[in-house]
Amino acid sequence: MNRYLKPMHIGILRTDSVRPEWVPTYGEYPDMFERLLLAEDNDLRFTTWNVEAGELPGSVGAADGFLITGSKSSVYDDKDWIRALESFVRECHAARRKIIGICFGHQLVAQALGGSVGKSDKGWGVGVNCYNVDLTTFDLADGDQFCLLASHQDQVMVMPPGAQLIATNDHCEVAGMTLGNHILTFQGHPEFTPEYSREIMSLRYDMIGADRVAAGMASFESHQHEGYRVARWMLAFLKR
Repeated sequence: MNRYLKPMHIGILRTDSVRPEWVPTYGEYPDMFERLLLAEDNDLRFTTWNVEAGELPGSVGAADGFLITGSKSSVYDDKDWIRALESFVRECHAARRKIIGICFGHQLVAQALGGSVGKSDKGWGVGVNCYNVDLTTFDLADGDQFCLLASHQDQVMVMPPGAQLIATNDHCEVAGMTLGNHILTFQGHPEFTPEYSREIMSLRYDMIGADRVAAGMASFESHQHEGYRVARWMLAFLKR
């Protein structure tokens, strides 16, 4: 039985901005998450805090759960807003408030709670990446593998104490984790679309490298992005 008798209120903690020329087509990152989640459940309410601009919820009770977006920043960058967000994550953890972290959010949660993050010596993960799921630790999954668009070089190197690994592949060992019944994170981007992923790879072509971009572009033909599946898992996690 759904414990929410009124629309579930999701707080989106925005940690980056979409390039201005892309906003008319794709929206900002909170718009992407709202589209994704409303497609699975149109009875949701959202509030966005622009954490990168210094905004944070006034309390951990400001929403039923919080979602931390991706970012071009690294969690180990010396930025005041990143340290403030880490403190808020620790407050949520202490109060057992629900948190979902995506890409940068996944890494930020890990670092805030005692794990470690660094640049992978395996290079960038781009295009559609497929991950193995441990169904014994993540019973919300509806299969033992899923595929998501990815865009990262940083990775979680060590999970925080008490976390459980739920998703992995050869390129990214810690591609998803849970901690208790209140934290869920993924390295991949359920909110991305293949079109947006192509834009990012084209923009970062020199940074990512020609071979890795070519493999990322080819992945659209061989694998299907399954953001909708992960959206269902995210909502089931928030509601239980």
